[in-house]
Amino acid sequence: MIEFTGHGILLDIEGTTSSVSFVYDVMFPFVRRELKDYLAKQWGDPALTQAVETIAADAGHPSFDVWMKETGGEIDAQVLVRQEVSRLMDNDVKATGLKTLQGLVWKSGFASGELQAHVYDDVPAALAAWQTAGLDIRIYSSGSIAAQKLFFGHTVAGNLLDHFRGHYDTTTGGKKEAASYQAIAAAYQVEPSALLFLSDVVAELDAAREAGFQTGLALRPGNTPATPGHGHAEIHQFDQVQIIPAAN
Repeated sequence: MIEFTGHGILLDIEGTTSSVSFVYDVMFPFVRRELKDYLAKQWGDPALTQAVETIAADAGHPSFDVWMKETGGEIDAQVLVRQEVSRLMDNDVKATGLKTLQGLVWKSGFASGELQAHVYDDVPAALAAWQTAGLDIRIYSSGSIAAQKLFFGHTVAGNLLDHFRGHYDTTTGGKKEAASYQAIAAAYQVEPSALLFLSDVVAELDAAREAGFQTGLALRPGNTPATPGHGHAEIHQFDQVQIIPAAN
């Protein structure tokens, strides 16, 4: 049980609000399966162009055109993108360009109804209760902000977006860096000690605690077992976060 008297709750997604298996077994395979057709149909679209440019920058190239020239014209542009996306996904790299492109591909799946985001059964009621209690609930995930909004706008429990007042992704900084949480606290405009971060990754919680956050480790089914002695409060469900009204 976590007793919380603060201002806001910051949530991870994978392994916290939603199962890791849904992301790895459903969402990632969807990108691999649909990427070729998506690139062929949307090539030249400004959003896709920007994502491709970011992928090039993440790979250390000044621009996608420069990257293409470096290949000596021996590879098609869309093939180059597909190969880089596969490489990044194979190595589970949390690159901003990759996450942006994944979000674009997922958008088509959510729009068609083929994708519906998994959330744990306790999540909708907890979000509603926290919101009623006046808490400022936000998301911090390696997935792009656009993908986060798609995810929570199309869950098996319906549209949950109205429960959140903010979203953060890797453009804020790495999730294992204390500076990222300091930046998020500044965006909240409160002291870090007034915020609770819930995640299934101890290294992320360590960074948040270093920044001054309260922390809680989500022990959801299928999550990697935590090493004893990590020092964070543990919860199995969100209803184990007890909201204590602040004294007047």
